[in-house]
Amino acid sequence: MPLTRLHTIMLPVRGDGKGDNVLAHAASLARRFGARVRVVHCNPRTSDVLSYGVVIPKVVRRQIEEAMSSNAAVTEAELLKEFRELAAKFGLAEEDHNSGSATARFIEFEGKQIDAVRTHGRLADLICVPQPDPKLNLGFNTLKSALFSSGRPVMMCPEQETVSDGFADHVAIGWNGSLEATRAVAMALPLIASAKSVTILSGGSDDQVPSPDDLQRYLELKEVSAAVRTFDAGRGQVGEKLLEEAKSSGAGTLIMGAYHESYERESLFGGNSQAVVHQADIPVVMVH
Repeated sequence: MPLTRLHTIMLPVRGDGKGDNVLAHAASLARRFGARVRVVHCNPRTSDVLSYGVVIPKVVRRQIEEAMSSNAAVTEAELLKEFRELAAKFGLAEEDHNSGSATARFIEFEGKQIDAVRTHGRLADLICVPQPDPKLNLGFNTLKSALFSSGRPVMMCPEQETVSDGFADHVAIGWNGSLEATRAVAMALPLIASAKSVTILSGGSDDQVPSPDDLQRYLELKEVSAAVRTFDAGRGQVGEKLLEEAKSSGAGTLIMGAYHESYERESLFGGNSQAVVHQADIPVVMVH
């Protein structure tokens, strides 16, 4: 099978209203590559929602389990119905896999969403997640799990009214020669190779690491033509500048390495990756 194709796209959902938008992004890529989309719905177990170490009478615990089971069945039925409607709308056949065709499958997972990402994401070519919502404090753990426990590229999808089929026609690569950026290029190569235009964005890098011109020549060997666009990061926030340059170049998708510093440090004190997570209004493919 060609290595420059996406074959499997994983999408975790939990009935929080974010799934429609993310599925629209995943479906667009599935149609482009003839890939399969695995929509994984997470049902938490009793142990996932009860505080650790708290003793609960057996009768009460059984009542909680029965209520959770009943609610889970209703939620599953509603989401399955919605999934089938959206799959038909987005041109996805409800099959596990049909080579060369865009397909989708609904999978039930018992446990936390972060565990579902780890279980089903490690054998996906791309994991699609919603952009975290700081107001509702939703999505941060899912994004973190996808980046740090799957070993796969993660597409963070911002909320958009409509998702254009051409959002990946022009991709920008944030390049600083780091290990994370190197992994991002390698893992996102199917998206890079399928794009009509590729722009390498660089705010400057160490002399001891590959330059943007080096990356340009490397991609040429892959038969990918890319333009180099440099910018002066100055003392400002590089993440913000990277987004500005990506949009200014006309790119619809940004590919970048993420969290060179630790996730905890960037979350607490700010950082380039965290700025992109908070402010992006185009899809961003990140790799740690």
